[in-house]
Amino acid sequence: MNQYLKLKKSNCRNCYKCIRNCPVKSIKFSDNQAHIVEDECILCGQCFVVCPQNAKEVRNDVARAKALLASGAPVVASIAPSFVANFPGVTIASLRDALGRLGFAGAEETAVGATIVSRQYEQLVHARQQRVILSSCCHTVNLLIQKYYPGALPYLAAVLSPMQAHCQDIKRRVAGTKTVFIGPCISKKAEADQYEGYVDCALTFEEFSEWLEAEGIALASGAPEPPSEGGRARLYPTAGGILRSMDREEGFAYLAVDGVDNCIQAVRDVIEGNLTDCFIEMSACPGSCVGGPAMQRGRTAPVRDFLAVDRYAKSGDFPTETYTSEELKKPFSFLGVHQQHPGQQAIEEVLRKMGKTSPEKELNCGSCGYNTCREKAAAVCMGKADPSMCLPFLMEKAESFSDTIISNTPNAIIVLNEALEVQQINNAACRLMNIQTPRDVLEEQVVRILDPQPFLEVLSTGRSIRDRRVYLAEYGRSVEQSILYDKSYHILMSIMRDVTDEEEARNHKEALQRQTVEITDKVIEKQMRAVQEIASLLGETTAETKVALTKLKESLRDE
Repeated sequence: MNQYLKLKKSNCRNCYKCIRNCPVKSIKFSDNQAHIVEDECILCGQCFVVCPQNAKEVRNDVARAKALLASGAPVVASIAPSFVANFPGVTIASLRDALGRLGFAGAEETAVGATIVSRQYEQLVHARQQRVILSSCCHTVNLLIQKYYPGALPYLAAVLSPMQAHCQDIKRRVAGTKTVFIGPCISKKAEADQYEGYVDCALTFEEFSEWLEAEGIALASGAPEPPSEGGRARLYPTAGGILRSMDREEGFAYLAVDGVDNCIQAVRDVIEGNLTDCFIEMSACPGSCVGGPAMQRGRTAPVRDFLAVDRYAKSGDFPTETYTSEELKKPFSFLGVHQQHPGQQAIEEVLRKMGKTSPEKELNCGSCGYNTCREKAAAVCMGKADPSMCLPFLMEKAESFSDTIISNTPNAIIVLNEALEVQQINNAACRLMNIQTPRDVLEEQVVRILDPQPFLEVLSTGRSIRDRRVYLAEYGRSVEQSILYDKSYHILMSIMRDVTDEEEARNHKEALQRQTVEITDKVIEKQMRAVQEIASLLGETTAETKVALTKLKESLRDE
């Protein structure tokens, strides 16, 4: 599919919104990223429209258009009639002038091709060879049928789309002309590539606007409208617009269906034989092409856009050349989607891994993007999803894990609201404060079991308390208390570690140290007294010896 829709990996945020809005679930989730499965995609563009992170981008073909302009061949633009909704106040004359400044040889309304297609649809109804006719203007609807509902292929009108019919008409009138389609549709890029020889390049309105801005070209509002003999085919981009541009026959019902989900229901009815003698206009986008995915973002307004197109249209038809049915014929073949659908046993195994062990646990909430848990399980088997995408399963797992930790931790945990009412208390806290069951204190004021002052302090200052030693006199316990304040959830959490044994051991050690110091002091004191006494005695004996020796010495000298 040449990557008409690409993913910006850095922007994907695991929201599953693209999966949720994809009508055919052609999105694979792996490595924490969403990936478009190209051969399953019908290019409806819903993933591009709903992505909150702008993680999807459309292939830009402005360079291809510039290459056509540089080739020397005349290039004519075919502009989708929804332009009046995308560019308020702008006429085909304004667009022709702007495109001329870009280098285009001319610009025409795709509504001319729509007129050709409407005439061919009228012939199909008149021939009554098909009891049910499905319009084939919308390439996304065509892909839907070709890939997923081949039973409806015989009912699909084998007629060129207005884009193809118009570009064929342009090339028929001026030999060697190259054509560039400009419209609100992503799938037209694929149609242009798939059916060669009609459209040389397809641009979206967004690409065209960016090109004009880069060249400094502004679209003029209210430029004089060239005289026209018709214009009811300009209604094509609105719901029911194809039918309003056709001459209807009696005995045939004419129905308009828009939105992929509604188209799927209609196609199923056709395949099951529930409808007959009817022409069904089918548009993938809600509101038809004015609700296209490549209308400029922020500019879409269904009612206003419908009125803009309705007022711009006229009652007659554009003059066109005559084409045979063979010249307008467009074959549709079964493209097929290569999917290996898992068996029931494989699905059951995945459901068990996601904690869906009974039908009651299959919530079918759709948070993963799939309509049912079994669809999600099948997607896991096909490698398109991961069990971790189940939000209820992850929440239950997280809550169970959290509850297990809180229930089994030796630390006492109490959770209060900002009114200081107990919201949660674990078993360790109950044991610490001699509470029989948590029910005895839940929704009660914390003052019943603890001093509220530390909690008031944290509430008033906004600063948490960490590892503060507190003696709970009423329980005879010492704790190391931390109080955390979560402003976003408006809760206070108290975590208390029982340090009574540590405190008693510390006190015992300190008492022992004091006792040792006291004994040591007494011993030292006694020793000092003994030393002093010895020193005193030694002092007296020495003096007496000295006196005796002196006398002896003097006596000897005299002799």
